[in-house]
Amino acid sequence: MATLKKYNLAGEETGSLQVDDVLLEVKAHPQSVKDYLVAIRNNARQWSASTKTRAEINRTGRKPHPQKGGGRSRQGDLAAPQYKGGGIVFGPRPKFDIHVRINKKERRAAIATLIAEKLRADRVHVLQKEHMKEPRTKKLAAFFDKMQLGSSRILVLGEAHPVKKEGKKKKEARPPHHNLIKSLRNIPKKEYMLLPQMNGYALARCQDLVILESALDQFLSVLGGSSNE
Repeated sequence: MATLKKYNLAGEETGSLQVDDVLLEVKAHPQSVKDYLVAIRNNARQWSASTKTRAEINRTGRKPHPQKGGGRSRQGDLAAPQYKGGGIVFGPRPKFDIHVRINKKERRAAIATLIAEKLRADRVHVLQKEHMKEPRTKKLAAFFDKMQLGSSRILVLGEAHPVKKEGKKKKEARPPHHNLIKSLRNIPKKEYMLLPQMNGYALARCQDLVILESALDQFLSVLGGSSNE
């Protein structure tokens, strides 16, 4: 049974909770996890790089010199690739229909597997809910230093905030941890992400996870359970 420790912003341990071993037994095939991560990176590409072929170069079609009598090799026009400013051979072209479909069950299994690995390695920490009246980067930097996570890449996960409906338009409410989010901006290798936006690439890229206490139940529901204090 894994133990999650709770800390306050001062870096002091304030409690702990237990995670059932059943939740940690989730396991996806390594190839399935790899395919999922590769698909995320491929889908993030714009595929908009483009070069012009000789047919698209705006130049005269006249031959640069007579074909015979000059002792030189025959040339067609100045849009040929051997001339400066000519067309590009086998250059990048915009691609379409390059989206890689990710199976829902495979995606969920891969995310759960990556989370379970971090739990087993004691790489998940819970930050006790504390109200920050204003952004304080130094306070958060001191917290990471106290936890010996100052040089590590950290992913901070928070709960999703509600959406207010005003007439036909949907207006997003102010994030409940906006001061914490602002405090993280200037700390290198530290990133804040909402739980619904969590993906396998962000999990694989970070070394440690810091879960806000208010988002703990949502976080454990990804593994199919809830907190058991």
